[in-house]
Parts: sequence; C-alpha cells; structure tokens
Amino acid sequence: MAARLGYTILYVADVEATVSFYEAAFGLPRKFIHESNLYAEMDTGQTTLSFAGEAMAEMNGLAIRANRKNDVAAGFELALIFHDPQEAYLNAVAAGATPVKPPENKPWGQIVGYVRDLNGCLVEIASAMPD
Repeated sequence: MAARLGYTILYVADVEATVSFYEAAFGLPRKFIHESNLYAEMDTGQTTLSFAGEAMAEMNGLAIRANRKNDVAAGFELALIFHDPQEAYLNAVAAGATPVKPPENKPWGQIVGYVRDLNGCLVEIASAMPD
C-alpha cells in the first residue's frame, strides 16, 4: 500500500496573519479559513498547504517547537514553483519575507532561492525541474 501526500500543516502563532502573508508574498489564494482562526488552507494545486494555530497542537495532544522568526529555521522547507523565481523572490521580500539566498542557477538546470516567512519557516522559491 503506497501513501499519497494529502496536505502539509505548519503550526503558527497567527493563522490569519500567515494566510495574509502567503497571499501577498507568494500569490497563493486562501482556500478555507475556519471561523475560529485556528486552521486555514491555501490553494496550491494538488497538495494543500495548511496552517494551524499553535493552540491546535496542544488540543491534539502534541508538543511542538514553535517556529519563530528570530530562531534558527526548523529542519524543513516549503518549495514553491514559479515561472520567474527572481521576480517571485523580489515580490516575497517586498511583502515582508526575510531574504536568505537570492535565486541562482543550479547545475541541474533549476533556479533556486530562499526566504523565510513571517514565522521563520524556510521557503524555497524555484523554477520547475527541467524535463
């Protein structure tokens, strides 16, 4: 039996602020936000990107290390694919993302750069992998 990635959930301090940031910085439309403001989904295509308030982790009986802008980034990244990674990088920074590494050409033919979101999570801004 093979698994399929259904969605990714990032626990954040402020769900509404994170949704607004991802709309402005990366052009992702909100798909759903619960009236409690403790859970939201972004429309990213086949796999949903979700945000849950840190209180949801506790409600689910989970202990987490909170993502914070001034802490070292957690050991994961979100990779978002853009037609023009350079323009996307500049837009993200203008919307408040923290620059980490500007987009550069990789030996395998992809363009890749990095920012951190308002929660301190790493976001890769990349072109599609070449065929």
